[in-house]
Amino acid sequence: MNKSLPVLSSILAWLLAAFFLFGAYGNIFISEENAAAYAAWGYPDWFHYITAILELAAGLLLIRAASRPYGAGLGAMVMAAASLTTLVNADYGHAVAPSIVLLVSLVVLGLSLAVRRSPT
Repeated sequence: MNKSLPVLSSILAWLLAAFFLFGAYGNIFISEENAAAYAAWGYPDWFHYITAILELAAGLLLIRAASRPYGAGLGAMVMAAASLTTLVNADYGHAVAPSIVLLVSLVVLGLSLAVRRSPT
């Protein structure tokens, strides 16, 4: 196996973890603009807390190599839901970021599984 894959996987995972941890913070202490976006998308007032919990869990799981595939998978599901929400509501300006993070989550998932399967 290429020796740079574990390093690349770790770097991307840590960046992704930081994104999800900051996202969790932003959903716990939600801005008026984001609260209005959740309302416009048809979510109840409390739904941002669910998003925060899922993002926090994904971020924490991404930190350790042993749990990284689970964090990347959870993060991918959260971002798939966010992408779908924005696309269904024709809120294309908000669709780009979750789509990119979805892609990065899937890359980290693939890399972490490849690293896990490789002989040391």
